[in-house]
Amino acid sequence: MTFRELLAYVGAHSKHDFLDGDVTDTLAKTRAGGHRNPLAAQILGALDEKLGRDGLDAPVERASAINALGPLRLAFMRDDAPVEGFRLIEEIVYLIDGAFNDEAQRAGPS
Repeated sequence: MTFRELLAYVGAHSKHDFLDGDVTDTLAKTRAGGHRNPLAAQILGALDEKLGRDGLDAPVERASAINALGPLRLAFMRDDAPVEGFRLIEEIVYLIDGAFNDEAQRAGPS
């Protein structure tokens, strides 16, 4: 799965305003500080920092995507962190797993 496909999947299945336009527009807005959802922008920024270095069409692995969110996930677990951030990051982790599960099912038995 590519970084673009992962973000598109998460955006299509999220209950929140994760994407702000298409994937390319969303990352541009995130990088410029203009994403409409500041919590989603933090999550996208963390993913982009770790996974986006090789471009949108570079392959990503499940573990790399989950690990990219580790520090932010811990920050959202703090008592003084916004509960909305914790809920959003938990949803995104669940959706990342779903994206890779769906990809594996489409590929069929090996």
